[in-house]
Amino acid sequence: MEHRKLGRSDIAIAPLMLGGNVFGWTADEATSFAVLDAFVDAGFNAIDTADVYARWSPAGGGASETVIGAWLKRSGKRDKVVIATKFGMEMGEGKKGLSAKWMVEAVEDSLRRLQTDVIDLYQSHADDPQTPQDETMEAYSRLVAAGKVRIIGASNFDAARLQSANATAAAHGWPRYETLQPLYNLYDRAAFEDGLAAACREEQVSVIPYYGLASGFLTGKYRSEADLAKSQRGRGAKKYLDERGLRILGALDEVAAGLSATPAQVALAWLMTKVTAPIASATSVDQLQDLMKAASLKLDASAVSALEAASAPAPVPAE
Repeated sequence: MEHRKLGRSDIAIAPLMLGGNVFGWTADEATSFAVLDAFVDAGFNAIDTADVYARWSPAGGGASETVIGAWLKRSGKRDKVVIATKFGMEMGEGKKGLSAKWMVEAVEDSLRRLQTDVIDLYQSHADDPQTPQDETMEAYSRLVAAGKVRIIGASNFDAARLQSANATAAAHGWPRYETLQPLYNLYDRAAFEDGLAAACREEQVSVIPYYGLASGFLTGKYRSEADLAKSQRGRGAKKYLDERGLRILGALDEVAAGLSATPAQVALAWLMTKVTAPIASATSVDQLQDLMKAASLKLDASAVSALEAASAPAPVPAE
């Protein structure tokens, strides 16, 4: 299977990352273990999580990392996977942001839950304008020097803040952000394509977008408001149920039919032509098997053109 480098680092991953946001939440431990085993056994190697998953549920923050850590210990597959996690979102008791003080505490918490000695990719989950970027980048440099983290990345940064963070790192000889995790999929195109994509190319930063399937909407599972009750995550797809969203589903259906594929596979395959590796989650092995087939799906120019025409963002009105 093709592997793609993360930024300028020596870490390479397969073109699909497994999202860990469902582990310990809508996927219990046994299901999560089965999904993780199937993913790695199929030749994929990158798993993304965060300390805050799943703070919004009864399982609480840290649940996903805890499940992954238990799986790593049981499976013995630590050397086969690239583990990516994030910190910076609200964890309660003032534990939030990108300060050096919180980073030092947060990384130890994640290492303990993950039952590992090193995090392959440690990411700033969101920008923190209140913390000087030199404080954050210098703290990261200490973690890398201590062998607790291999490389670092950012999530939910705009182009200017990504570039200034990396300029700060370069000026001091510190590790730089090698990856960016933005919102990007066939529906959510405008924010990434308007400047951020160019900044990532210029900085040689790899892109590993989240919500690659737009909260499940691009699977075709939600085509009316009545469909939203099909899963706990259905309400997140409601905002996509508009004229443009249904037009995108129509294009996905057409391309998928021509390739004997599913809409989800086509949506992810399109992303794979644009980024290093989209992130997608699965709550069953059957669902995962469907998603993994995207890595071997080849879209020709006409298919890409049809998808991009249907999903073209609305033009920004002139001021």
